[in-house]
Amino acid sequence: MGMFLLVQPQTAGRLPRLTPPPPQVVLRKQPGDGGPGKGKNSDPDKAPGKDPEDAPVEADDPGGNLLLCRQCRHQVTKSGARTVIYGAHSHVFCNPHGHVFEIGCFRSAPGCALLGPQTAEFTWFAGYAWQIAVCGACRTHLGWRYAHADGSAFYGLILQQLVEESDKG
Repeated sequence: MGMFLLVQPQTAGRLPRLTPPPPQVVLRKQPGDGGPGKGKNSDPDKAPGKDPEDAPVEADDPGGNLLLCRQCRHQVTKSGARTVIYGAHSHVFCNPHGHVFEIGCFRSAPGCALLGPQTAEFTWFAGYAWQIAVCGACRTHLGWRYAHADGSAFYGLILQQLVEESDKG
């Protein structure tokens, strides 16, 4: 695993705390506990290591407010596409170059275009390869698409690059 620092979100006016990344933990349910495999509640379509409501799945129209590119106001996704990955919707990370990002996890982001190949190098989500995601209209960097070998995927979008607008006309 590459070297990077995980920045914990600010709490009660304190500065962010820099900590080393947690060891790679693979969350797998045991057979019979409802996880993948041979269990009475197993569902082979769910991504391993996540609760059913956490499993990223593509939705035709997730509903909710529009989330737009801050630069050009192109529609990127909707608030209803928010999802929880590793116990939270939003995460704060520092990349190997020292840039800090607060990202939100989304099941889909049809307004994004993907650039470059997928890589697992310096990934912030163990077991997921990432690919750069940009605005489909102006090409502003909006975040990354994370793909797991099991076929599940989600978008980690930089929250300060998005603007929320009511979907009601």
